[in-house]
Amino acid sequence: MDILNFEKQYVNEATALALANYYDERQFVKELPQVCDIPDLNGFAENGLGVAAFEDEKMIGFLCCCEPFDNVFRATDVRGVFSPMGANAAVSENRSKIYAAMYQAAGEKWVKSGAVSHAICLYAHDEELQRQFYRYGFGLRCLDAIRPMELIDCEPRSDYEFTELPKAECHLVYPLYLGLYRHYRESPFFMNREPETQEAFMISSMQEEIRYFVAKQNGKICAFLKISASGETFVATGNSYRHITGAYCLPEHRG
Repeated sequence: MDILNFEKQYVNEATALALANYYDERQFVKELPQVCDIPDLNGFAENGLGVAAFEDEKMIGFLCCCEPFDNVFRATDVRGVFSPMGANAAVSENRSKIYAAMYQAAGEKWVKSGAVSHAICLYAHDEELQRQFYRYGFGLRCLDAIRPMELIDCEPRSDYEFTELPKAECHLVYPLYLGLYRHYRESPFFMNREPETQEAFMISSMQEEIRYFVAKQNGKICAFLKISASGETFVATGNSYRHITGAYCLPEHRG
């Protein structure tokens, strides 16, 4: 196996490999949409931080990342990098060994660039790679899930009111939003993110594509869902998808 710098001449092979990996995941998650392309990989060739694995002159894997950024994921005070969906892939045979070799080479580049926090997006059913990166010291930061918009069978609760908040009342969610950020900091997450000020929270909440749905008991809000039009992956874009980008329920009302 040869590990080379990721260059523009490898973009077409890498794109085909990334699409093949996406369709492997789609066999498990039928709700994922059909796509014919992934976001352009040329930028990853330009930043010089990616690698590609070859065997007998055939690409068997690639691992790229975005430019390093400070205060990584707003959870630390260090510089970090992120390899998003579609920016890494490998053939099915010997996947863990291929990724191990690629990360050894790419990780060295990333640290030399000053990035000491590394995040790599993997598909939910790729358990082989999850085990490999766990052995390399990685933990799970977040998990995205997708489902069809079918009704959820649950018992109605007449002692709660379920409603969408008018935009003028978004400030009522702020105390629960702070509770969510306190939750982030607790074990086992340890995500020490700073919440928005109430003023910044109101400004972002007034955006047209953000909606809040709440549960109330005796007129007091005890839970909320924040619904947004935009998400974090390239597959769930456009008018067909909505994203839960915030959710919190007071402990005494859970279940």
